[in-house]
Amino acid sequence: MISKIKSCGLLGIDGYMVDVETDIANGMPAFDVVGLPDAAVRESRERVRSAMKNSGLRFPQKHITVNLAPAHIKKAGPFYDLPISIGLSVSSEQLPKDTLDEYLFLGELSLTGELRPVSGALPMIMCAKEHGVKKAIIPYANASEAAVVSDMEIYPARSLGEIVAHFQGIAPLSRFTIDCDRLFGESEEYMVDFSEVKGQENVKRALEVAAAGGHNCLLIGSPGSGKTMLAQRLPSILPRLSFDEALEVTKLYSIAGLLDEGVSLLFARPFRSPHHTISAVGLSGGGAVPRPGEISLAHNGVLFLDELPEFSKDALEVMRQPLEDGKVTIARVNATLTYPSNTMLIAAMNPCKCGYHGDPTRACSCTEAQIKQYLGKISGPLLDRIDLHVEVPSVKYDELADRTSAERSKDIRARVEKARKIQEKRFAGANGVYSNSQMTPAMMNEFCQLGETEAALLKQAFENLGLSARAHNRILKVARTIADLSGSPNICAQHLAEAIQYRSLDRKYW
Repeated sequence: MISKIKSCGLLGIDGYMVDVETDIANGMPAFDVVGLPDAAVRESRERVRSAMKNSGLRFPQKHITVNLAPAHIKKAGPFYDLPISIGLSVSSEQLPKDTLDEYLFLGELSLTGELRPVSGALPMIMCAKEHGVKKAIIPYANASEAAVVSDMEIYPARSLGEIVAHFQGIAPLSRFTIDCDRLFGESEEYMVDFSEVKGQENVKRALEVAAAGGHNCLLIGSPGSGKTMLAQRLPSILPRLSFDEALEVTKLYSIAGLLDEGVSLLFARPFRSPHHTISAVGLSGGGAVPRPGEISLAHNGVLFLDELPEFSKDALEVMRQPLEDGKVTIARVNATLTYPSNTMLIAAMNPCKCGYHGDPTRACSCTEAQIKQYLGKISGPLLDRIDLHVEVPSVKYDELADRTSAERSKDIRARVEKARKIQEKRFAGANGVYSNSQMTPAMMNEFCQLGETEAALLKQAFENLGLSARAHNRILKVARTIADLSGSPNICAQHLAEAIQYRSLDRKYW
């Protein structure tokens, strides 16, 4: 008897439907799985055999053939343990066939029949809904993320035995639901706040500009000047995630297996801070079974690279295109996958290897050649993709001892959100453009027009600083953001001057 059970697989950030076809025929006992299975799928034969026996089901001692269709896409992961066991139960007439057609099945089985969670449940459930499937049986640990998908009936189970009892009418499974509106209405509180930072008002202003326009930023300063502390607080002033943005972030973390049990949606913007020993693949994504890298896990949030020159050259250069395009493309023999990477890059570095070049209180022990060699680790093309270069001076004692309460993150966020709303209105109808940092050349011609005074100022800065064409465009985008923060419809000289100031390090260091 042949059976067909609906399941799902992962291809990048999206799911695709998989039909698990099972045929039991007379002949020598055998168990073959076809349809480009990887090692994890092939090993499901032994897990399924033991799980069925320990769940009160009879394992057929015949020639078993399981086909995972479509056959041209490589199947990876343990998602198919549960649908294979259900297919075998139907083909051996231990479960009724008709009642299973409207269900999707996902789950890894232990030898005892326990259902273990799988990565990527959210995008697979979303895929099933798009293909007209209304019900899904999944591991209990994946229930919270799966229930986010509206108009899907989620029936979580803890074991294969519970599922068998459900379809035999002995003990029906309960539907799992959550209140998405109430859940999303709960605000995410950050454990850190800008009011905790003493002094550094110029850096706070620069980060406010970066947050308002979605700009990349480089912080340069001596050790202990507060670069990491400031970067860690940047998410607290970014606009709150929309539901669609939260869904995108949650999908990525679900695929990567980083979503904690019981978590339905991620409400806080991601903050990823990989160590400088990370490889290019770890940063951009990839592997035998491609998974999102750190730049994608920071999608709709912040990627913080501390000690920027200490990262390998390959790791730094691999970020150039994702920072420009907002996506990472990973090419493999069987498929080409694309992960989103619309992230803000915040990098921090010392001005030299010892860290004290230009510091007013401590002498630098580096030679001029060593300083140039250290700074030369950061390529010009990568620097051009960073909109703001900001010096972070050492904090003075009087600033540290000052007990006056500094401005809170929520007050800065209010100004940032006001500027973002101006940009949302400006770019309404423009696909994929939500902030000034994403403007195309055509949009810049329309929204970044300069008067005679402003044009002369920019020309002087361009010639004196030896800026590239990309740096010229970055200045205009940052000036547009500064104008939005001040509520000005036009870019004025003071807005442009502040934006040029954030490129002054081009001349000083490079």
